[in-house]
Amino acid sequence: MDLELGGKTALITGGSRGIGKAVARELGREGVDVAIASRGMEALEETAKELAAETGRRFVPISVDTSSEESIQAMVKKAVAELGHLDILVNGAARVGGGPAPKLAEITEEYFFEDMNTKVLGYLRCAKEVAPYMQQQGWGRIINISGLAARQSGNAVGSMRNVAVAAMTKNLADELGPHGINVTVVHPGLTRTERTAGLVAEAAKQQGITEEEAEERMAQGVSVRRIIDAREIAHVVAFLASPKSIAINGDAIAVAGGSGRAIHY
Repeated sequence: MDLELGGKTALITGGSRGIGKAVARELGREGVDVAIASRGMEALEETAKELAAETGRRFVPISVDTSSEESIQAMVKKAVAELGHLDILVNGAARVGGGPAPKLAEITEEYFFEDMNTKVLGYLRCAKEVAPYMQQQGWGRIINISGLAARQSGNAVGSMRNVAVAAMTKNLADELGPHGINVTVVHPGLTRTERTAGLVAEAAKQQGITEEEAEERMAQGVSVRRIIDAREIAHVVAFLASPKSIAINGDAIAVAGGSGRAIHY
């Protein structure tokens, strides 16, 4: 299928690694020039060089702090200046989770607001800065990377931030849809990224089992019985970023390989 993405441009936050990097690679393969943004310039430059060599497209590294409105404004201005226009925004910058979720007594205001400021407000800030460029050209796609904590308990702050991203997505879709801009949200679950090998090794050590057994146990909650790879998330995001996704706007797409037994309709 031709996704009709040749000649488009994209801005991806959280683009130096993980799902963001996988999305950048996939869009590059589809003919998109990409600005990738995160806090660390060294990792960004390495990723940009790697993906440019692999795909033959242009990758522009931009350092950004999504908790800062001024930093986001500078990022978007540079992306537009370098790429000429912006067609696609993929919001993926968020605090990386690690370890067990804090219990009620352990949740501090600082912890809560840092999470919300970086991810929820960060996504909103990016959309606010990019939308005028998309409105001017009458076309655009905004894809928000959220997570299945929006549909599950067990992590109070994680659930709240991801539900907030889903609510923001629908509101932006209704407002921007008449201007040719579709806004969607994807909910990854357990996903294989650069961090997975270390997590599997640690789980195996703690449980006294092999790494193969640890990974099998981790995948038991997924109906396909394996960990979904970041590139498989990227395939879905690439479709949502394309003109072919016009029928999907404001909706949430789970990309976890079938997680849990709840029915969402």
